[in-house]
Amino acid sequence: MAWVLKMDDATIESGLVHDFDASLSGIGQELGAGAYSMSDVLALPIFKQEKTSLPPEHETKNPPFQYVLCAATSPAVKLHDETLTYLNQGQSYEVRMLDNRKPGELPELNNKMVKSTVRVVFHDRRLQYTEHQQLEGWKWNRPGDRLLDIDIPMSVGIVEPKTHPSQLNAAEFLWDMKKRTSVFVQVHCISTEFTPRKHGGEKGVPFRIQIDTFALGDTVEYTEHLHSASCQIKVFKPKGADRKQKTDREKMEKRTAQEKEKYQPSYDTTILSECSPWPDKAYVSTNQAATPSFSSTPLSTYTASSVPDRYECVGVSAPSSDACFCRIVQQLSPTASIQDTQKWLLKNRFNSYARLFSNFSGSDLLKLTREDVVQICGPADGIRLFNALKSRSVRPRLTVYVCQESPADERQGSTENGENSISPVYHALYLEEPTAAELIRKIACVCGLPLGTINQVYRQGPMGILILLSDQMVYNFPDESSFLISTVKGQLLMLVLSCNIIDL
Repeated sequence: MAWVLKMDDATIESGLVHDFDASLSGIGQELGAGAYSMSDVLALPIFKQEKTSLPPEHETKNPPFQYVLCAATSPAVKLHDETLTYLNQGQSYEVRMLDNRKPGELPELNNKMVKSTVRVVFHDRRLQYTEHQQLEGWKWNRPGDRLLDIDIPMSVGIVEPKTHPSQLNAAEFLWDMKKRTSVFVQVHCISTEFTPRKHGGEKGVPFRIQIDTFALGDTVEYTEHLHSASCQIKVFKPKGADRKQKTDREKMEKRTAQEKEKYQPSYDTTILSECSPWPDKAYVSTNQAATPSFSSTPLSTYTASSVPDRYECVGVSAPSSDACFCRIVQQLSPTASIQDTQKWLLKNRFNSYARLFSNFSGSDLLKLTREDVVQICGPADGIRLFNALKSRSVRPRLTVYVCQESPADERQGSTENGENSISPVYHALYLEEPTAAELIRKIACVCGLPLGTINQVYRQGPMGILILLSDQMVYNFPDESSFLISTVKGQLLMLVLSCNIIDL
């Protein structure tokens, strides 16, 4: 037998409401009015752990350096994306090197120089994997050019700027963190040179400008990594970056206020963000003589170098000797064969163009006009090659004639035999820079003296006194002066320049 309870809808609804109100009536009565507070909840262990895991505000670590590229960022970049900066090909852009250390941070860097390497690299990971092939292809299409250069005359505070011939996309320099430092960089590659198609409509690939800074390590090399930062860029043909910036700005002006909130504002400068250091296995060109490197070695130091006019230093006699031997630089003959022309290009530091001129004879090269050579090799190397072909030498600022004095016994023997003494033979030294260093180098070259064994050089003055040779003395030499060179042997050689009785 089944029991069935019949109730109308109104009765059911009123009963449920009464039971629900009764179940809530006792909540909170046991705790009292002031027993429940947020401070007690925050004191629970789980909230204590979360609180202690957050770093205190005063312990936030700032990067020790900051690099600021003086170029405006694009306004067409979304909020959470990386900034993008447009640059013009070949234009000089300032990068400010800032010391961002707090007081007492990294005190071992005080009063010391640091080295920074700036490079232009690919932003896309796909192109990073094929960087070597990409840059080798670019070098083949743009022989003699570099991807990145430093504008030295405009830069401030940098010391010993250098570009390596084997690294066409990098340059390095030293700088003092306590002094105002700005390096001006030029990017010569454009973004569309690395796209699959060369006709219009394709999008150029983005690059990165990255700066890595190092301190002196345990050795004399700057190997201790301190900081790295980079930013994303795109490079356009001259004035193309300005047009692209204007186009992006006009597009943003047409958007609604709600749409503009999704994009970053455009800033006048670009701050490089921290990143990992660039790997050691960076792009290295297979051609080791693509472009000359900047040199900041002072001319007043007595170091061996090549003789740039009539003579050329060709090497040393042995590893333990630093004597230089010179030869007359040969000009390219119109009758030179293809093989001889290739040898001439290599000998005169035009290795990177040997393949381009692989089928040229001497007469073929000499027929090229200045405009032809500049178009093939670029402005810098083109002018250098044209001057070498046409044998255009720079007029020396000072010409000096020197003669190495014969030993005393040889001079006496010739007179005792009743023979007339032979007139001394002089060497002509042509100085582009009238400095003591250049004069000593060329004296050592023509006389076959080891440079490292020369201690001091003196000029014999009035009453036989010896005057130490200096840059100012050489600068005031009359043009076409003649000197006799005598050597005093000891642990090191001492050269004495005495004026001949005849000043030419």
